[in-house]
Amino acid sequence: MADFINTLAYNFSFPIVRYALIVAVCVSVASSLLGVTLVLKRFSFIGDGLSHTAFGSIAIATILKLANVNYLVMPLTVVCAIFLLKMNKNSKSKGDSSLAMISVTSMALGYFLLSVFSKSANISGDVCSTLFGSTAILTLKISDVILSVAISVVVVAMYFLYYHKIFAVTFDEDFAQSCGVNVEFYNIMIAVITALVIVMAMNFVGSLLITALVVFPALTAMQVMTSFKRVIAFAAILAVIGSVIGILISIVFSTPTGATVVMIYAVFYLVFMCIGKVKKS
Repeated sequence: MADFINTLAYNFSFPIVRYALIVAVCVSVASSLLGVTLVLKRFSFIGDGLSHTAFGSIAIATILKLANVNYLVMPLTVVCAIFLLKMNKNSKSKGDSSLAMISVTSMALGYFLLSVFSKSANISGDVCSTLFGSTAILTLKISDVILSVAISVVVVAMYFLYYHKIFAVTFDEDFAQSCGVNVEFYNIMIAVITALVIVMAMNFVGSLLITALVVFPALTAMQVMTSFKRVIAFAAILAVIGSVIGILISIVFSTPTGATVVMIYAVFYLVFMCIGKVKKS
């Protein structure tokens, strides 16, 4: 136990590890809150489609040698989020098919560009880090931390200020519309914030594992909580605890951060699923 504590103390003496923990907490809170809404609206895989779009955007930014890839990645991902929202309302092209189309195209484009134009000697390593977040969490800058804190504050403020409207839009858009709620505005707001959170989360778990951040805490909370307010609160708590435990394990045992966090989330889901079944029996 002493060795475990000494290892943690040594690693947390480095700023990059402290940055990683702050970003992990911010990402967990933001993604878990949005995840509850997206899961209930049956649009949880938007995280998958947007993360793949972000991957393709990162490839373009890398080829263009932009100093900060977020200047290109965030606008493109936001545009994609709004596009997916519009496509989901199109009877000829529902959300699932739009997601599949964008996901495959973006992934293929990103890998193609990196393979053909990149001058890096370790293409496979760069792609693996982007897809699974194996080392990106330990290359964060103070600007990334500030951005993560800002976005998480916006998400929390959004749910605090517009809780009742988000609740109405989540469960029944027609009823919300009849009550005078601007449904399209709140849907676009949720889509834009989701896009920003997805870009932020790519540094944490990578583009292929982002869906877990969105889905697992929400579904886990739904196993034992019955009200919307309790679900979003418990989902945020679970997300933060899982992320912190995952990072600590990855530091001590040198495991991939993103994959470790997702495995912790999976364990939480199984445990609370059993607790939920016992409570209902």
